[in-house]
Amino acid sequence: MSPPSPPPAGLSHHPDFLRLWAAQAVSAVGSRVSRTALPVIAIVSLGADASGVAVLSAVSTAPAVLVGLFAGGLVDRSRKRPLLVGADLARAALILSVPIAAWTGTLTLLQLSVVAALVGMATSLFQIADNAYVPALVGQDHLVKANARLEGTEAAAEIAGPGAAGILIQALTAPVTMVVDALSYLVSAALLGRIRAAEAPAVPAGGGGDGGASLVEDLRVGLRHGLGHPVVGATFLAMAAHALLLGGVFSALYMLYLLEHLRLDTTTVGLIISVGGIGALGGSFLAGWLGRRLGAGPAMILSLFMSQASCALIPLATQLGRLAVPALVVHQLIGDAFLMAFMIHAVSARQSILPLHVLGRVDATLHVLTGALLPAGTLAAGWLAGRLGVEATVWAFVIAGFAAPLLLLRPAVWRLRAA
Repeated sequence: MSPPSPPPAGLSHHPDFLRLWAAQAVSAVGSRVSRTALPVIAIVSLGADASGVAVLSAVSTAPAVLVGLFAGGLVDRSRKRPLLVGADLARAALILSVPIAAWTGTLTLLQLSVVAALVGMATSLFQIADNAYVPALVGQDHLVKANARLEGTEAAAEIAGPGAAGILIQALTAPVTMVVDALSYLVSAALLGRIRAAEAPAVPAGGGGDGGASLVEDLRVGLRHGLGHPVVGATFLAMAAHALLLGGVFSALYMLYLLEHLRLDTTTVGLIISVGGIGALGGSFLAGWLGRRLGAGPAMILSLFMSQASCALIPLATQLGRLAVPALVVHQLIGDAFLMAFMIHAVSARQSILPLHVLGRVDATLHVLTGALLPAGTLAAGWLAGRLGVEATVWAFVIAGFAAPLLLLRPAVWRLRAA
């Protein structure tokens, strides 16, 4: 790719970044639409029971983790933009197959599950390629701003997407809504296709002194560069701890705790969770402010600590009576805002520190690591709750979760001033 040099006015006048940003915005909303519509089709059109919906949910995420085993090397050894366009076109075709099958009377739960799995795999490939493409497109001086805008768009899509999906499903039916999602991926592919920056030739297998193209070698390169650098390695370990502890307890117990332990109704729970999207959107602005005031390293440490500290409001809600719901809302606002700020700085640091030709493998390795630890934490939280009770287990995981920010307390992270 030709050397990235955004105009002096910044990213707002960088046409290629604006195309990438618009593409991501369109597909982000579309993916939320399909995430809502697929289980509706399974339940309403196919009569799926709880186990069928659970299988549909599982296959939409589990195969995506496996993609990380293979995608890193592919991304590093390929031009990134064709992979992004290809992933969008694949998702469009897969999604479009659902309404076609529904209209012809041939749709089955098996097809829905296969579509969910393949779309999840294409999305995983897109995310890994996107993370490797951004630094080459915008340059290191603009990474934090670029990542803040991209992550802020994801947060906004999380707020607006499910509501838009509900309206579309009500007005158009779920199969027609899937057509809207397929069109969103086609629009995204068209926008990506209009990026004008010439992409540099990809590093061939064995290029850059990082060994051959074997899966084992790709994982070794990802781990070596991911864990070997004092800053990137600290963020790797912190993200892994967060996935294992906080991700695990949220997946296993958060809904159960709110519905059964606090006796909240589903409408209230849904509104509480939706506030997290607002918090994450705020975090996309908070990241830049913290980075300017504190520097990238201290901003990461403070952000992850504040996000973790806010989690104490979850088990405390039991003792707060009428203030339980406000406490949970505050947690969603503060926790997601600071977690988003941490993620933006962590991704930006990884993109600015590591050589471009290993970014795909490092991102893929992190994807596999956190993806494997999340279900492990979920199972551990469920097992422990059966012995200690739900509230005690939530407290245990919240306290243990402080290991994540503590893993960032390295001199190299503290001294990092710019990502």
